Amino acid sequence: MQLALTAHLPFRLGRQAAPAARIEAPVAEPVSPTRLARRAADTQDTALYSCGCGFAFTAAVSTTVGCPHCGTSQAW
Repeated sequence: MQLALTAHLPFRLGRQAAPAARIEAPVAEPVSPTRLARRAADTQDTALYSCGCGFAFTAAVSTTVGCPHCGTSQAW
């Protein structure tokens, strides 16, 4: 003999679940190769130099650069 085990679950009071909002990912715009090259050129033309006076600065890449703080030339 099999008994059916069933129970009535009472209604749960409280906050009801809100319907889930669908969030769509933004569409990425294609980037042209020339635009990428322009963005990369800005960071490749400068270098970080440190002087003997303790001043660190960025300047255009060159074999000799003058320190803007004390004026000493920095030999590469």
